[in-house]
Amino acid sequence: MSARKRSPATIAAEIRQLLEDGGSAKHASGVQWFFKEEIKSHGWYTANLRSAAVQSRQRLRKEFGLDFLVQVADKLFAGKVLEEKIFAVLLLEKLTNEFGDAEFRLFESWLPRISSWADHDGLVHYLIAPMVATTPARTSRVCRWAKSPDRWHRRAACVSLIQGTRRKMFFAEIKRLSNSLLSDKDDMVQKGLGWLLRETAKADAKRTVPYLMSIRERAPRLVLRTACETLPVDVRKKILAKPS
Repeated sequence: MSARKRSPATIAAEIRQLLEDGGSAKHASGVQWFFKEEIKSHGWYTANLRSAAVQSRQRLRKEFGLDFLVQVADKLFAGKVLEEKIFAVLLLEKLTNEFGDAEFRLFESWLPRISSWADHDGLVHYLIAPMVATTPARTSRVCRWAKSPDRWHRRAACVSLIQGTRRKMFFAEIKRLSNSLLSDKDDMVQKGLGWLLRETAKADAKRTVPYLMSIRERAPRLVLRTACETLPVDVRKKILAKPS
């Protein structure tokens, strides 16, 4: 069969075989330690996985084009193995400036496929978040995810704003989102919210510290501790002090 006639599904199958053949059983046995969920892994180290993905990205895009590359990634992110999903993200990483609403909707459709914080953060932080920062109107869409019964959608609402807050964007949206999630009991959501507030505090402490002070009596300790990590010690102690 001519290489020109190969489909995205065929290419995805070839990549799956590459991932299966090139992993480390010893490393795979230790991967589970990082997750509460049961994870299937081939045991690739991140640097090696990224290198393989970059090579595939360059080759596939040159031969078949960007749309084809996105379709391959879509097939891979439907997989059950951690490296398949991470490989899908790495194929498209650095290309988000070339994507539009169709790709954004596609990436949103990947959220129900998430099985762990690793594939979640890969998808949201490296694909969705840059597209939100580039097109701020998308914040209205991602903030709706905070109302989802699915923990990964609620975490995604937080993580999708991190790239923007590093540019001092979205402060009002972040406050509204934070207020709506302060009562969330899920640790993955709390960690995502804490991460967002930490990055917001790093970028704009002048506005963020007063906000953290205003929520310290009702915010989960995990959220507060994470949000304060990069603040000066005296400020951190003031925020974390138990109210008298």
